[in-house]
Amino acid sequence: MKTEQFLQHHGIKSNPFSEEDAQTDTVFKRQCLFTIHHPAWNKFFGSPADPSTALVFGEKGSGKTALRLQAAAEFEDFNQANPSERVFVISYDDFNPYLDHFRAAIRAADPGDVLRRWQLQDHMDAILSLGVTQLIDLLTTEKVDLSVLSLDQRRDLLLLAALYDASIGEPIERRWSRLRRRSGFRPLWSRRDLQIGFGTTLVVIALIAAFPLLRSWSVLPWLLVPVLAGWIYWGWRLLRAEWYARDIRKGLKVLSRDSSALRWELLWFKPTELGGQPLPTPARRAEERYELLRKFQGVLGTLGYGGIIVLIDRVDEPQQIQGDPFKMRALIWPLLDHKFLRHPGIGVKLLLPIELAYYLEKEDKEFYDRARPDKLNMIKPLRWTGPSLYDLASDRLRACRIVPSANGEPVGDGADAVPSAVADAEHDGPRLRNLVDETISDDYLKDALGNLRTPRHLFKFLHRLIEEHCQRHTADQPRWAVDHDTFRTAFASYMRDLEAFDRGYGHG
Repeated sequence: MKTEQFLQHHGIKSNPFSEEDAQTDTVFKRQCLFTIHHPAWNKFFGSPADPSTALVFGEKGSGKTALRLQAAAEFEDFNQANPSERVFVISYDDFNPYLDHFRAAIRAADPGDVLRRWQLQDHMDAILSLGVTQLIDLLTTEKVDLSVLSLDQRRDLLLLAALYDASIGEPIERRWSRLRRRSGFRPLWSRRDLQIGFGTTLVVIALIAAFPLLRSWSVLPWLLVPVLAGWIYWGWRLLRAEWYARDIRKGLKVLSRDSSALRWELLWFKPTELGGQPLPTPARRAEERYELLRKFQGVLGTLGYGGIIVLIDRVDEPQQIQGDPFKMRALIWPLLDHKFLRHPGIGVKLLLPIELAYYLEKEDKEFYDRARPDKLNMIKPLRWTGPSLYDLASDRLRACRIVPSANGEPVGDGADAVPSAVADAEHDGPRLRNLVDETISDDYLKDALGNLRTPRHLFKFLHRLIEEHCQRHTADQPRWAVDHDTFRTAFASYMRDLEAFDRGYGHG
């Protein structure tokens, strides 16, 4: 019996259990994103109008990435409904480029040395880089009127862009120059150093043109003195900008900034402006990043963003981490700082592997005083019960049901068949209970699903179960419900594989 034949009989157009990763799960992203949530969803999501922090620990396949995708979609939906109170969402889920730049900056041969020297300000630099790059992309594509920003905010925006813009679509200096022209910040003719340099040069040229006696070779070399004197101020500013650029390059270890491009961008700011700015230099710590973060929030607030949400996920995937819990702890623990996680106007959603919960429990009082996990809306673990997994499976089945068209023909992959359960699908839709035999009690079914623990294992088991059932029967003599023996055999086989995976001997 074909799998498609079995599913179409129950009014299902495609197998809802084929995908195991939320990022590539078409059923989840198209039909379940706004409708199927974990029971702890409200605690994790909070209120978009007042961003809050959440700390989630879950094992592989428990739905952490699904939570991140759902949160991003819900915030986007909220932004469309509330254009004047939008939430700026930053997805901080790819650590590889920042770890690689950091390793090159400190010239570390050992990945462990990279993680030992990684600090909170490095995370803040990475988050600011993601946010600033995303904001400039929005300003470019949406043609936002930057005249709503005050002069100080336009200066802050350009300073943040000079420091943190990490676009790879086009040269950074071109993006920065276009942003400066659009913002109207300090036109070329207002540059005092260029005014003095060009002014002095033009005066000397005018004198040479007006007085022919000055054109003699004995006099011309002396006229270079006032020209050079006129450009001394520009040269001093150039050297000062070069010094700042090199210092910033050393301080921003997580980014690969071009010192020459940064130098020319810094020349547009007055010396008094740079002297009072919280630049990310090596001698400074996280406090300067908080000042830069407040500048970023001020710009966003004027542009209609009431808060910032940072979604942190996939901390076990970087190449330098390789799933090692100890390395994950070294990467993430600097983030667990109460001052940062409770910063006004910012909500940080940390989706962490369950292995880190063990290290959290072993920390001392000093760590708890600094992190204050009791105020972080902690979910430990991201738990699924048998009934909740049963509901999840049934919801996915209904999401894949065949919906009849206006003329009564089924719509979907099963349009060439006439499923017997299409009429029921119009109302309640197929449920997992319909796919298994009545000899399998509800309690036994839900207890078995509870042992699977996570949606990923649930999907793998149900996919294997349906295939095993279809292989036991022919298309001429089909059977439309999974019998008790098939269920028991497939479940026992999968639990052996799951036990081996838990011990580290299987692939899961």
